[in-house]
Amino acid sequence: MLILLVYCVLIAAVSVVGGYLPGLIRFTHVRLHALMSLVAGFMLGVACFHMLPHSVEHGGSLDSAMLYLMIGLLGMFFLVRALHFHQHGSVEDTEALPACDHDHDDSHSHHHGTQHSLSWTGVFVGLTIHTLIDGVALATAVAAGSVTSAPITLAGIGTFLAIALHKPLDSMSITTLMAAGGWSRRSQWKVNVAYAMVCPIAALLFFLLLDMQLSESSPGRLVPPALAFSAGVFLCIALGDLLPEIQFHSHDRIKYSACLLAGVALAWTIRYVEPPHLHEHTPAASSSETVH
Repeated sequence: MLILLVYCVLIAAVSVVGGYLPGLIRFTHVRLHALMSLVAGFMLGVACFHMLPHSVEHGGSLDSAMLYLMIGLLGMFFLVRALHFHQHGSVEDTEALPACDHDHDDSHSHHHGTQHSLSWTGVFVGLTIHTLIDGVALATAVAAGSVTSAPITLAGIGTFLAIALHKPLDSMSITTLMAAGGWSRRSQWKVNVAYAMVCPIAALLFFLLLDMQLSESSPGRLVPPALAFSAGVFLCIALGDLLPEIQFHSHDRIKYSACLLAGVALAWTIRYVEPPHLHEHTPAASSSETVH
């Protein structure tokens, strides 16, 4: 529970900081999408090297894991398609957008800049649903690493890093669209803080739910499907962010590809700092080996 609390505090902090990044750092198109490729590669690796194998390891069959993975992938795909929330824009992209010449307050109904208002609210709703799933993924990863007598200091570290690296980009998307719509900094701060708290709250609540059925002999029935479902969500987000940048952008394709590979490699190395038991799989003896 302590490690989850630490993760939650750090995720909330980086999420809040992410909302202020556009005012501190100029994210050009190339810089932003290179970062997106790195994060997408890391999420891809976490899904394939950690979440899915752990789902099977903790009692789920491979067929069941793949079913829940597909549910997570398609569910996130249709959610993104319906709400169009998972799109990150750079300063260069938003500077061309018309903005109001006055600030908006929460109590102020506005008609000027309605298009931007709908854009950021739609993004906020979609990303809130997405970050609820992130919270479930984080809680499940920590719970899966806790079902053992082995050291659990870094349980769920891969999932935590994937969320922590990605969450500032989401916060930046919200505040950038709010700024383009002319919303005040105070309004941006309120929304940014509210969004930053969603993942920690979801993670803590879901962990408490898991904790009621966890024991050293049984990881709980929810852990394997939740891990596989989260892997599907991570795959959808990773490929949804990644493919447009490498496949459809002719510029800097080598740079984006290098960032992708670096992210995947980083996810692979995480296995060496996670609790050893999570990657010590002993294959079952075949029937031919047991017959004498």
